[in-house]
Amino acid sequence: MRLKLLRSEVAKMLSTVKLTGVRMVSSHGDPASMASKRRLLLLLKPFDAYPLHHSHGFSKIANPKILRHIDDRVEVHKHAVKFCQDILHRKMVDWETLFYNELSRPIKDVDLVITIGGDGTLLQASHFMDDTIPVLGVNSDPTKIEEVEQFKDEFDASRSAGYLCAATVKNFERVQFRHVLDGILDECTAASEISRISVKLNSQLLPTHALNDVLIAHPCPASLSRFSFRNNDQPDGSLINCRSSGLRVSTAAGSTAAMLSAGGFAMHILSKDVQYMVREPMQPTPANLSSMHGLLKSNHTMEIHWSTKEGAIFIDGCKITQPIKLGDFIALSTQAPTLKIFLPPNVLPVKGPAKL
Repeated sequence: MRLKLLRSEVAKMLSTVKLTGVRMVSSHGDPASMASKRRLLLLLKPFDAYPLHHSHGFSKIANPKILRHIDDRVEVHKHAVKFCQDILHRKMVDWETLFYNELSRPIKDVDLVITIGGDGTLLQASHFMDDTIPVLGVNSDPTKIEEVEQFKDEFDASRSAGYLCAATVKNFERVQFRHVLDGILDECTAASEISRISVKLNSQLLPTHALNDVLIAHPCPASLSRFSFRNNDQPDGSLINCRSSGLRVSTAAGSTAAMLSAGGFAMHILSKDVQYMVREPMQPTPANLSSMHGLLKSNHTMEIHWSTKEGAIFIDGCKITQPIKLGDFIALSTQAPTLKIFLPPNVLPVKGPAKL
C-alpha cells in the first residue's frame, strides 16, 4: 500500500478545510453579539509534511507497515483539522485557515491563534508572534503507546509529543474543554507567559526569538568549535575559553527537549531563567569545569565571542539558521517578548496558570 500525497489531493483537501473569514450568526441574530465576535487564525501542519521521500511519484519506503502507519498519520491529522473546524462553526467567531509554511510576515489583527499539528507547528507560529496574541496548541496526532510497543522491533511508531499543546481531538469536544475554549474566547481564561531568547549578532537584533533553544556551533557536527563566553550573571564575570562541539542555551519550555537529553535538567515551565551547556567540552580546566553548565538569570546577558572560521546560530532546530564567522560577537538574553500560551495542565503548577 503506497501513500500518495499528490498536489491535486492537497488542493482538494484545501477546498474542504481552508475556509477564510467564516462568519457565524447567533440564534438571536443580535447585532451587538456579532460585533463582538473574536477573530481567530487556524494554523495547520501541512498534509505533506510527513517523512516520505518520493521519486517519480513512488515511495522509497518498501515496508508496507511503515507506509500504512504514515498514511494513517496523514488521515488522523486531516480528521483533526476538520473536527476542530466543525467545533469553530458552532462558535461566534471569524476565522481563517493557513498552513504554517504559508506564513511570511508577523501575525497581526487576530485575537487567538490555534495551531493544529504538534510542537513543531506551535514553534513555527511563535516565530511570527509577539507578546500580544495568545496561542492554543492542538496535538492532531498524539503518540499511541500501544502502537509504539507493537512495532518496536520493526520501526519507530512514535507520533507527536505535543508537550506544549493543551488540547487533542479527544478533549477538544468535552464539555469541560468547551468551557475552557469559551473562556479563552471571552477572555475569562488567562494565558500563561513563557520566556523566549533574544539573539543579537554584532549588536544587531535577529528578528526571530527562540522558544525552545539556541545552538551555536560549526555547521558540520564533526568539527570543533572554538569560542569564548561570559555570563554576566556571575560575580567575577570572567571569560571562559572553550573548544567543544558548541554551546546550547535553552528556555524553560525547551529544557525538556535536547537540553534534558544532553544531561541538563527540566525547569519550571514559567521560569524566566535560561539554561546553558557547553557540548562535549575538550579538557576543561578544573577552574572552568563548573562553568560548562549552568543558569543565566532573567534580565542578564551571555556574551559569546566566536573564534572559528565558520559557524552558525540555529534557532529552535535547523529551519532558522544564521551564519557566523571568525570574530563575530553574539549576545543572548531573555529580554525578548514573552509568548502568551494556553498550556496543558500537566506542565503547569498545581494552582494552575499564572498571569505574570
